[in-house]
Amino acid sequence: MTSVLQHFKEGGPGWLQGAMTLGGGSAITSLTIGSMFGYEFLWVQPVAILIGCIMLFALAHQTLSTGQRPFLAMKQHLSPSLAWLWAIAALGSSVIWGFSHYPLSAGMLEEAIEVAFGYSLKGDENAFGRHLYLFALAVLVWTGCAVTVWNYGKGGRAVRLFEHGIKLLTVLIIVSFAWLVIRAGSNGEINFSAVIQGFVPHSLPDNALGVTTMMAALGTAVGINMTFVYGYTLLRRGWGREQRQLARYDIILGLVIPYLLVTSLISIAAAACLYDGESTIHTRLAPAQAGAMFAAAGMGDLVGRLVFPLGVLGMAIGSLVMHMLTCGAAAVEMFDFEEDSHQYRLACLVPTPAILGVFLWPSMGPYVILPTSAFCGLLLPIAYIGWLILNNRRDYLADDTPSGATAVACNMAMILCVLLVLASVLYSTAIGLDWL
Repeated sequence: MTSVLQHFKEGGPGWLQGAMTLGGGSAITSLTIGSMFGYEFLWVQPVAILIGCIMLFALAHQTLSTGQRPFLAMKQHLSPSLAWLWAIAALGSSVIWGFSHYPLSAGMLEEAIEVAFGYSLKGDENAFGRHLYLFALAVLVWTGCAVTVWNYGKGGRAVRLFEHGIKLLTVLIIVSFAWLVIRAGSNGEINFSAVIQGFVPHSLPDNALGVTTMMAALGTAVGINMTFVYGYTLLRRGWGREQRQLARYDIILGLVIPYLLVTSLISIAAAACLYDGESTIHTRLAPAQAGAMFAAAGMGDLVGRLVFPLGVLGMAIGSLVMHMLTCGAAAVEMFDFEEDSHQYRLACLVPTPAILGVFLWPSMGPYVILPTSAFCGLLLPIAYIGWLILNNRRDYLADDTPSGATAVACNMAMILCVLLVLASVLYSTAIGLDWL
């Protein structure tokens, strides 16, 4: 117990990964899995995070053993083209995600304000005044994220404060959704035997929406932008060879456990309260709609329309902060900026135009999130195959190259991860072609 608490206290970069993955994509994907398919596909997100966890272990080992920035490592020891494609994909996906996260943040903040203070401009979904109100809320969120990122860039104490804030935010998010499930369970709405069965892989989706949701789970568990920024958060923290074991514990405590808890809790609550035995409704279920449905299912406005939105808001804000850091890290490599320079800070604000997504929210909503998540899943092999090759390059890792039984175990695990991701890509393509 003492060891776990010590790792919790000393950890940090893994929690940043957790904040990034616990974003709007994870929220929408979890809602879709539960509301559309009940308990059947609860296993998808645990498998997705297991794949990501194994690959992040490999990246942590490589980065902390060499002290070399991941982009340069891939560029010098593998392929400049692959490294550039990785950086561009990370930057592009972070910008694209903003177009869903800012409207999501504004919508959740609007919902919480309405319940807490009774102030609302809802009614006419196309009312210009409401759009301006949402835009103002999005700007408020952006301001908080920008200030946080710029302070994080100062390093030292600011980094630790930021990481402690992320830990607190993650705990609050878990508590919010645990409250949701406890209320559903106390109402007798959860079939716990079906929950247990749902975590055991026993079927695959056979339609376009189901496959898109599966790919979205892969894309949001450990997205392509997460794979890029993780190594930089390790180096910025000042970690080296001595922290390799700590980095593994940090990933488990900060990313894997929170992700499993939050996504599972959301999916279970959605399956209990929103699933009607068919996968023909809620195909575009927005969080605000889900919150209202939770409230109508007997949880009340406090849980359904305040606790739930605040949890989703926390997820979105944490993810937006990490998107900014990803853009800054990508700019450092692509344009040779100095870390903590004015150019770096401006590069962190590249996703800013995504604030305009609030004007498209009524028509856009969750339509963007699942396809974007699925697209990110398609890009994952870029990073995964690169890390697999680098993990066996002695000219890169020297004496830290895995050997013997360790090498066999590492390679088998990483190859299995790559094959699962590639299989999901091929399966989704085949289903998509049949659907068209």
